[in-house]
Amino acid sequence: MIFQEPQSCLDPSERVGRQLMQNIPAWTYKGRWWQRFGWRKRRAIELLHRVGIKDHKDAMRSFPYELTEGECQKVMIAIALANQPRLLIADEPTNSMEPTTQAQIFRLLTRLNQNSNTTILLISHDLQMLSQWADKINVLYCGQTVETAPSKELVTMPHHPYTQALIRAIPDFGSAMPHKSRLNTLPGAIPLLEQLPIGCRLGPRCPYAQRECIVTPRLTGAKNHLYACHFPLNMEKE
Repeated sequence: MIFQEPQSCLDPSERVGRQLMQNIPAWTYKGRWWQRFGWRKRRAIELLHRVGIKDHKDAMRSFPYELTEGECQKVMIAIALANQPRLLIADEPTNSMEPTTQAQIFRLLTRLNQNSNTTILLISHDLQMLSQWADKINVLYCGQTVETAPSKELVTMPHHPYTQALIRAIPDFGSAMPHKSRLNTLPGAIPLLEQLPIGCRLGPRCPYAQRECIVTPRLTGAKNHLYACHFPLNMEKE
């Protein structure tokens, strides 16, 4: 698991090298018993090189607050890789990072996905970013899966109103925007867990809602493009 804020997830009172070595499980050792001495340190150095930290000596003797946010996230990825996972869950791995560092982290995750045969589950609210790095996107609203499809197809031809709203909310910096113009957002606010609406949970905020929406819609559609909506959008284009 890779968390949102790497600096707060690492122990501020422990050096990075010690934290990394503590997270390397014994079952990952493949050598002879007489070579066991110091293997965790060698493995930690190997993991740091693998995630793109070349100066392992400086990184291992540093405390988390002495590293940049991007370096801390790379350390978190190294800790996650120490267990040799088949599934890596990345929860907003580039939250509040500058664009250059974001691209660096995503290139690293892409390499891990291709070279280590590791499946990566990205959790993010940035649909534009997900469409660039993910093969398939699953859109959720208040705990309900509203649409799932291949990335390019989902962005170009959304069937659910919430997916359409997410795409329209992305500002277009290629064209001039009027002064103090409003962003395209849905009316209302996300409901509280104790006050979830009946049926489709987007119903009270949906501009296309009708009486049938009080019944919870089931996921339907083609095999590779599913949606949960009684009145799907862009159906005439198929």
